[in-house]
Amino acid sequence: MRIAAHTLGCKLNSAETSAIVGEFRMHDWEITQSAENANVFLLNTCSVTNNAEKECRQIIRRILRKNPNAFIAVTGCYAQLRPEEIASIEGVDVVLGAKEKFNLFSHVHSFEKLPAPKIFSSPIDEATEFHLAATSDTDERTRAFLKVQDGCDYTCSFCTIPMARGESRSAEIEYILSEAKRLSSDGFREIILSGVNVGDFGKKVGTSFYDLVKAIEDDEEITARIRISSIEPNLLSNEIIELVSASKKFCPHFHIPLQSGSPKILKLMQRRYTAEFYQSRIERIKELIPNAGIGVDVIVGFPGESDQDFLDSYNFISDLDISYLHVFTYSERPDTKADLMSQRILIEKRKERNSMLRILSEKKRQEFYRKQKGQIVNVLLESGIKTDVQSSGIREGYSENYVRVGIDLNSISQNAELARVQLGEAAGEFVHADLLQTLTYRSDLSLLPILQ
Repeated sequence: MRIAAHTLGCKLNSAETSAIVGEFRMHDWEITQSAENANVFLLNTCSVTNNAEKECRQIIRRILRKNPNAFIAVTGCYAQLRPEEIASIEGVDVVLGAKEKFNLFSHVHSFEKLPAPKIFSSPIDEATEFHLAATSDTDERTRAFLKVQDGCDYTCSFCTIPMARGESRSAEIEYILSEAKRLSSDGFREIILSGVNVGDFGKKVGTSFYDLVKAIEDDEEITARIRISSIEPNLLSNEIIELVSASKKFCPHFHIPLQSGSPKILKLMQRRYTAEFYQSRIERIKELIPNAGIGVDVIVGFPGESDQDFLDSYNFISDLDISYLHVFTYSERPDTKADLMSQRILIEKRKERNSMLRILSEKKRQEFYRKQKGQIVNVLLESGIKTDVQSSGIREGYSENYVRVGIDLNSISQNAELARVQLGEAAGEFVHADLLQTLTYRSDLSLLPILQ
């Protein structure tokens, strides 16, 4: 019996897909990349944008055209929020909500096509258990995303995640440490601590995210370098910033959602910080870690965002000492407060603002790259070979502070996984670098002191 799976949305979803597929593996199923040859096709969905929901429908229809006898199981955020909509898609056999997705075999006993779809979905307030999950971002097994937290207790007016994933919850620190050690011993070079709201880690059991990162920092058996995924600015404490600044393990890279630099829009979004506080977080990071990479999430076209509000946000972001932006165009989500707000922004206006911020993002990235010239950094290499404008092969990868680096293929061995380099000139999407040293699988990471 063979199962194929596909994930929509975030890396947290990918980690959970791996955990669900792992249950099939324990039942002696074969994992296949080809949905055409699979007995079961699992689709883990997202609900952050309308496009994700449309893509869900398109994928199911495409799979069934190629493999009409495949048993189709659908789970994820969209499945929790709109199970009846998914069940109405022709060919779907089972829909699993947030509580049920990690217990598929207790709900499904025969993976034969059903005459009518079945829905297994509980009210979201019953989704209170935490399920540990981890996955590689590629087949290369170089970077792993480790789920340390799930759910969210925030009430941002544009977001459906609390309705799709439930309350904030996490595992005990000892279990996270055990999994991080396993990933390190398996040869993963980098572990990204992931979650819906990672900064909320441990609050219901009397610990904190700082307690977790301190425990990881102190555990000598965890040899991979550690990266923190997106963290809310109000939860990024001075303690965490100071720990990263002195760490030999944690990458000097933060991804901090802003969503808007307009005080008016931040209030409408029901965010838990002010623009001034956000600026203070950026300044504190740069004070302690001048070379830190800092990414920022921004939403454009939120209801009521006037031209002046957008300009205020644009200018605020332009003045921040950051490295890049992730720009999202606001889309209406049913059952959110924002969906009931008046003064909706024209789609054309939203696209125009998105384009302006993407251009600003590229300027920020190039400025950050130029400032890194001459720095000595460690690069986690990818196996793929690309061709630059001079038609010479290069190996690419990311430094600790999230600089995209390109190294001349002729100067590096094919089996190298880590490279210590000196950064040179920026060239489009990456920075050229001169090789100083390489390490291969299971080499001693301590030989490459982390960028300070």
